[in-house]
Amino acid sequence: MRIIVVGAEGDIGKAACKELGSRHEIIRAGRSSGDVRVDMADRASVEAMYAKCGAVDAVISTAGNVHVARLGEYTEETFMLGLRHKVMGQVNLVLAGLAIVSEGGSFTLTSGVLDREPIRMGVAGAAANGAVGGFVLGAAIEMPRGLRLNAVSPGLLDVSVPRYGRWFPGHEPVSSKRVGLAYARSVEGAMTGKVIIVE
Repeated sequence: MRIIVVGAEGDIGKAACKELGSRHEIIRAGRSSGDVRVDMADRASVEAMYAKCGAVDAVISTAGNVHVARLGEYTEETFMLGLRHKVMGQVNLVLAGLAIVSEGGSFTLTSGVLDREPIRMGVAGAAANGAVGGFVLGAAIEMPRGLRLNAVSPGLLDVSVPRYGRWFPGHEPVSSKRVGLAYARSVEGAMTGKVIIVE
């Protein structure tokens, strides 16, 4: 298969690429690195990415920024950052790819642990994760041409602990290997409309 991985240089993206890269052709995409550049929050940029890549069999998104702040410090603008990037960015990948991804292919998005295990200063991430999961459930039943749609919802990755561990007191890190396998299950398996939790 030819698989686009958006956010391939992040910890989660690397885990997905490592697991799938030995069996499939990986096209790495990102805002500032990779084989092709894309800004998911910009529909025109997403369409340009698809035009450059040509026919693909699967799309994986492991990208999406959110603003981190205490609840009372958010403004509408800072809260919208996560909705524009992590939510609408991933929605853009699906909507713009419906006619591009091969028949029977798949989209795999990424949510995360915060909508089921909240942390301080994580409200925007929790809201974005819940929205991504809701989109997957709602959109999967309307996907054309046998296309499938899932999301992976990992806990804090082991390799991410040095940078983010202090924000997740008491959380047991999940192995990057298991996270990579979750993306393989979505891409190479038969499920659709599922949020695959890795914890």
